[in-house]
Formats: sequence, C-alpha cells, structure tokens
Amino acid sequence: MARKIIVLGAGMVGVSVAWHLVRRGHDVTLVDRREPGLETSFGNAGIIQREAVRPYAFPRDIGTLLRVVPNRQVDIRYRPTGMLSAAGPLLEYWLNSGGKRYERIVNEWASLIMRCQDTHTPMIEAAGAEAMVRKGGWLELYRTPKEFEERQKVAQENRERYGVEYEVLNAEALYAKEPHLAKGLVGAIHWTQPWMVSDPGALVQAYARNFAEQGGQVKQASVEDVLQIEGGWRVATSEGPLEAEEVVVALGPWAGELLDRLGVKVPLFVKRGYHMHYSAEGEAKLNHWLMDAEKGFLLEPMRAGIRLTTGAELADLESPPQYKQLAAAEKVARKLFPLGKRRDSQPWKGARPCLPDMKPVIGPATGKDGLWLAIGHGHQGFTLGPATGELLAQMMDGEEPAVDMAPFRVDRF
Repeated sequence: MARKIIVLGAGMVGVSVAWHLVRRGHDVTLVDRREPGLETSFGNAGIIQREAVRPYAFPRDIGTLLRVVPNRQVDIRYRPTGMLSAAGPLLEYWLNSGGKRYERIVNEWASLIMRCQDTHTPMIEAAGAEAMVRKGGWLELYRTPKEFEERQKVAQENRERYGVEYEVLNAEALYAKEPHLAKGLVGAIHWTQPWMVSDPGALVQAYARNFAEQGGQVKQASVEDVLQIEGGWRVATSEGPLEAEEVVVALGPWAGELLDRLGVKVPLFVKRGYHMHYSAEGEAKLNHWLMDAEKGFLLEPMRAGIRLTTGAELADLESPPQYKQLAAAEKVARKLFPLGKRRDSQPWKGARPCLPDMKPVIGPATGKDGLWLAIGHGHQGFTLGPATGELLAQMMDGEEPAVDMAPFRVDRF
C-alpha cells in the first residue's frame, strides 16, 4: 500500500533510498539543506568498489601506530580533540579491527559490497548516466616487494571467498599502462571489476533527477527537528513543516545530533578528507584511477581535472579545516606523476560517517514506529547507496530482504 514517506539527506544513500521507494509507488519527499550530491557524495574518489570486500580496519600493528603518532603522515592524521571526543567509538573500532571479530565483520560487510553493481546498474540506466561511468577497474600501486607480495595474498583470498577479480602487474606491465609515472614502483594490483565515475556529485544529481521524473519531490531546506505525532511524523524545516507516515534518516555525518534528540543512540564518528583538482604538465596523461597504497592517497582523472584525494583525518565534524595533510599528499603525488597547477580556488573538505564495527545501520529505529535509518557507511556510501536503497525499501514494505539484515540493525549497539 502506498504511503507518504520523507527521506532526510540527499547524498548517494538518501537519493538511492528515495529512488527505490518512489519506484514502489510511495509518495516520497527528499529533503536536504543543499542540492543533491553536494556534500560527502561530491568529494569522494568516484569508484563503485566491487573489490572493497574488507572494510578499512584501524591499524593494530606497532609499526604503523608508531608511524602515525607524530601526526605527519599522508594516509592518516588526527586532532587530539577529535580523538578525545570519539574515544569510546575509536576504542571499539580498534577492538573490532582484528581476529575473529574482524573476520565476521568482513563476511557481513561483503554481503553488501557484492550487490553494489547489480543495484547501481538500473539506476544508471534509468538516469541515462552511462557516459559518466567508466568500466575497467583501477590500479593500486606498490613501492616495496614485501607490501606488494602481502597484498597479493589478500587479493587471492578475496577472489576465492568473494569473487573479486584482479590482475597482478609487474613494473613493466604497470608502466605500459601508465608511462608517465615516476620510476621505482615495483608493480600494481589492477582491480578489474570496479567502475569509475568522472563526476561523483553529478551521478547523484542524475539519480535525483530521475527520482523527480518518477513523481518524487525534492525539497531544499534545513531540517530543524523531527517529532513523532499521531499517525506518523512531523519534520520541521526552514521552509515549513512536513508530515508523513514514515521518515528515513540518511543524513550521513550529520545524523548523530538528530538521532540523539530522538533518543536513538548510535556511536557515530567521522573520518574527514580533502581533495583538490590539478592539470597535468605538458603532454602527461593519467589513464587510470590510481592509489598509492604505501603513501595513502588517490589520483583520479575526472571531469574537473586530476583529483587528488587524501586519506583520513580523525577530527570533530565541524572543526576548521587543516590543509597540511593535503599539502603532504600533494608533495608526494608530484613526485609520482607530473601534476600541474591547482584548478580549485580552495580545497574541498568532507566527512565520512563511520561506526565502530565498520558496518552501516540499515533498518528500523528501535522503539520508534515509522522511523528508519540508513547511516554509517564509512568510506563506501557512494558504492553502497543503491544496495542500501534496495534493501531498506524491501524492509519497509515488509518483504524478505535480499540479504540477512540482522548484522546491520541499530540495536546491535
């Protein structure tokens, strides 16, 4: 039976949830303070990561921890205030990042990742967005034989367990694909399944336009409060109140404050990140999306130029930006590839919404009839938005979801 539903948050996750619900005949309003796709979904690396069957674990070996402590690394930086405010979730994150706990989490997480392309495909086709999507995979670069060999062992295990496809490139094969990279690399893993998107924000916008074409409503307004009322929910916005039978919270890193007011406790914390676009010097050309695995940054040939995406910064959501991590990544990246001038007036800053067991919350809010959650996707909201939308819509309509959703319930906390 058709119902009136409000979806809060117009990033990849929220847009995908709204898209699936309107396809099922519901009266859906999508609400965000900005236009769709202009926050976290705008600034990512633009990869639909079928190979990402293992979520990013917290470093546990002493060597890595000692390397990170001076706070000068490219891949991860931290602010003491951010570490202190998220101390509890970060401790749980560390505990979940090894042994049997992590192996269980990997199996649960992979059940979502393995659906990513099957669920993006109908949305890409309906939105007419094929021109934005490039197939053929990306390259993970290695500088030392030891790291390269260890990564190949993990890749082989992922192939056997989760159907991940890849090709091992020695130095000669790597430079044949990317002749303008600096010499000294020992090889690369070519992850052949992922799809790359030349403008991630534009793909979200294309999905949102198709949602509107199907009868959905997109409302640009700030969410000021959410109240449970008789027969449903009232959402107070900067443009006036909205009412519906059900509400979906898909507010990414901003979900925590709202859920706290509603009495829904979720140990959300953020990993921030930065990006900048560059030209290439002279005739140099970047042919593939690249990750410098041992330094911790990515280079991506996008519409706006070559995007340099940093690793993670552990900091409070709204603390002022610090661009030292980007500067450090740029310094290393210029030695790897002949980057030209910066193209953006200032760096972009965003935040990834994370949970201590590295899995999102997808499902009903305990004790809040008609309130649903789609939050905490960490590094993979762009990849997992459509799968989340499909699964949550199935749950909301009382159907058996395509995968076991018990591991993603909010009451696991």
